[in-house]
Amino acid sequence: MRGSVFRPWAPGLLRTQAFRIVLIYVFVFAISATVLVGFTYWNTERSLDAQTDQIIEAEITGLAEQYQRLGVRGLADVVVNRSMHEGQSLYLLADNQGRPLAGNLDEWPQRVAHDGDFIEFDYERHVQGQLVSRRARGRAFTLVGGLELLVARDVSERHLTRRLFTTTLPWSVGLMLLFGLVGGALLSRNMLARLDAINRTSAEIVAGDFSRRVPVTGAHDEFDELAENLNHMLERIERLMKGMRNVVDSVAHDLRTPLNRLRNRLEEAQRRLAPQDTYTGDLEAAIAETDRLIATFNDLLLIAEADAGAARGSMAHIELTAIVEDVAELYAPLAEEKNISLTAVPAGVVTTEGNRSLISQALANLVDNAIKYTPAGGHVAVVVAETPSGVDLVVADSGPGIPEEERERVLERFVRLESSRNSPGTGLGLSLVAAVARMHGARLTLADNGPGLKATISFPRTPQRKIRSDAREPPAPA
Repeated sequence: MRGSVFRPWAPGLLRTQAFRIVLIYVFVFAISATVLVGFTYWNTERSLDAQTDQIIEAEITGLAEQYQRLGVRGLADVVVNRSMHEGQSLYLLADNQGRPLAGNLDEWPQRVAHDGDFIEFDYERHVQGQLVSRRARGRAFTLVGGLELLVARDVSERHLTRRLFTTTLPWSVGLMLLFGLVGGALLSRNMLARLDAINRTSAEIVAGDFSRRVPVTGAHDEFDELAENLNHMLERIERLMKGMRNVVDSVAHDLRTPLNRLRNRLEEAQRRLAPQDTYTGDLEAAIAETDRLIATFNDLLLIAEADAGAARGSMAHIELTAIVEDVAELYAPLAEEKNISLTAVPAGVVTTEGNRSLISQALANLVDNAIKYTPAGGHVAVVVAETPSGVDLVVADSGPGIPEEERERVLERFVRLESSRNSPGTGLGLSLVAAVARMHGARLTLADNGPGLKATISFPRTPQRKIRSDAREPPAPA
């Protein structure tokens, strides 16, 4: 049970900005605390060493004066007298062979040079009848006549403190990092849960459910304030979308019917005229212009509906292979008339989630454009294939293609390149394809086919569901 809850949460936690901030803060704090404590300890130890060295120097100076005034025997008496007092002071007077003459050290330490700087060394001494190993810091020098004198002070407590510090500090830093990571994980988990709620709501809204709202916990924190602002924005967007749909419906009702009536009356007038009448050509031109106006009007309505997500309610698990076959069969006569090879590459059964009518219309637009701009003797291929990330629907031709710097601009409405000014069209075909791709969460990309244009609609992978039987509708060309 525990693994099932933690495993999906842990990867998301590592990607959260809150956890990264806490992680950086914990590492910076741990490093700063370690450096600060280490510097404090180093400075304190240096000060204590300097104090110890001053005491040793003072004793060395005093013993040197005693040696000059009393000689070797007097110096030995002073060393014996001072060695009788238990404390931190250590003395050893030895001959030039290192044999002890006086003092509270049994032998000359191995690491101590006979004439050199201050150094720390280990020594053994009897404490309450037991021989124990201790730590000392001192300095040795050679007297006139070859005698060796070592003056030191016991620093065992400081040595134990240093060992305790070097042992405890890594554990302290490790525990600091562990507690910081646990705290950061708990903090990030709470923030991640709030952000997941916002992301889930956003995904449902993108899917077409404009009634969804971001949950408010009542904590009155920044996330609640963000959720309330997002909900106000969503309410405003929902009202605007409803208003736009009402406008679209009104336009469809108020303009489409009069346009169709106008075309019917023009055809009726044309039928009443004699074939040799001078007005027959004018009426034919007027009918053609009306047809283009109706087509433009229908494309604009379709783009508006796709952008508004009005067709999301009719989304189903559809078979793209069948749509490709239908479109290829529909445009085969047009391609044959222009002496263009139109092929639909078989790929087995490939399915995705979408609106069959809109996808058919988008594919028909791409094929229509490919045939329109491919010269005689050229080739147009329609391919549908599964990819690791989903499904790709590809239309590739051997025409002049589109310059790379113009490929983003041609997806806008009513944009036509200079090379296609003299060909029929309204500049809405690729805009409709892009709108349909956006509605399905897909991506439309235009690339070089070397030569020609390669248009790809990349659908995201969707969970497998039972395929709903859809009647095949022949797509209408743009």
